[in-house]
Amino acid sequence: MKKIVFGIVLVSVFFSCNNSKEKNADKNVKVTDKAVAKDSVQENEVAADEKNKSDFDILLPRSYRTYEVNPAASLTDKWVDLYENNGEYYLAKADFKIEKGFDECSGDSLQSIIPKNKTIVFMDYPGLKLGKIKSLKIVKHKVWPKEKVTYTFNGINYVLRAEGKVLSEDKTDSDSDEDKVFKNVANYKLYLTANNGVEKLILAQESFNDTFVVLLFAGDIDGDGKLDLVFSANRDYEEERVILFLSSKATNDEAMKKVAEIAVQFDC
Repeated sequence: MKKIVFGIVLVSVFFSCNNSKEKNADKNVKVTDKAVAKDSVQENEVAADEKNKSDFDILLPRSYRTYEVNPAASLTDKWVDLYENNGEYYLAKADFKIEKGFDECSGDSLQSIIPKNKTIVFMDYPGLKLGKIKSLKIVKHKVWPKEKVTYTFNGINYVLRAEGKVLSEDKTDSDSDEDKVFKNVANYKLYLTANNGVEKLILAQESFNDTFVVLLFAGDIDGDGKLDLVFSANRDYEEERVILFLSSKATNDEAMKKVAEIAVQFDC
């Protein structure tokens, strides 16, 4: 009888140990899966960060809040100023002054870049040739979904085509015919084609908060005879965001490449 009881106990202990090992093995598998998934997400995030990296810095003629380092402090006369004068566009050494102030909204100090010229953007790209540059008159600053705009520059046709969902339309009291109607757009995508080549997605935005994409400049910034573009792409009415595309940085079958972006928040 004792032998039978001892045998039952021994079998119970054996199965108990096996079950414990199986549970621990399951736990290890689950932890490993989570770790792999986490690593995959991190890799995707790194890839996205690399894609969004700027080739060089740009600044806007505006006020910047001071947290640790104020962006305005990096601007020097070695930077290049893209500016407009009587409908013509020029590149020159940055000519500006810095004014200090205080932001009542955020309760923080400010440094403001006050430009001498009608500046579109300052670029930390000293290799650019200074002087008057060739540009195009912008016939349509906003390309709404289902619209297409063609610009011809040095014999090359550049087509901007937009996709997206128009959620609503509102009439405005603007004096500009182009701005008499404002559209609330979601899932916006802007494509570019040059000389009937491969169409490329150059800008995508899931949603806007009382804002939209606006073309600020079309012309030859880098002096290679091909079109470059500067967009305002504010995602929110309390943000100022500008994106710069240069043709000289393009690779493969691209017409141009996004080389710099700046986004400044001024919410309370």
